[in-house]
Amino acid sequence: MKSIKVSDELLEATINCEDEKVAELIDKAHSDKISILKYNDENSLSCVISLAYYSARKTYTIERELPAGKGFADLIFRPRKNNSNPAIIVELKYDKSAEGALEQIKKKQYADCLKDYSGEILLVGINYDKDDKHHTCKSEKINK
Repeated sequence: MKSIKVSDELLEATINCEDEKVAELIDKAHSDKISILKYNDENSLSCVISLAYYSARKTYTIERELPAGKGFADLIFRPRKNNSNPAIIVELKYDKSAEGALEQIKKKQYADCLKDYSGEILLVGINYDKDDKHHTCKSEKINK
């Protein structure tokens, strides 16, 4: 139950663009869920994010590595019917920057994969720094 509560809290923080709280909750999920032997790799980060947002499946369809615009979006959260939450596009980076991930979403036009969607879209860049073992998050809202 504790993991579900934290997952709910993470989704709420994401929707509210509370970047520091999102990073803190992902830090917690990463340290709680991943073996120290596999802690520092991009695939582990992707798995952590999928697990951390587990409760989002109630209100979203979540797709990984979706062809989008001029590349592949790491995660797309499509709101289910009768749901007023915004769509979410997440780009993950490993040892780079959350700002760079956010810029990649825009530059490669990942929002194009939501062609049948209209409304608010959250663009979320998440980076994991292997040296200090912390995540950073940068988010932005756009309308389509």
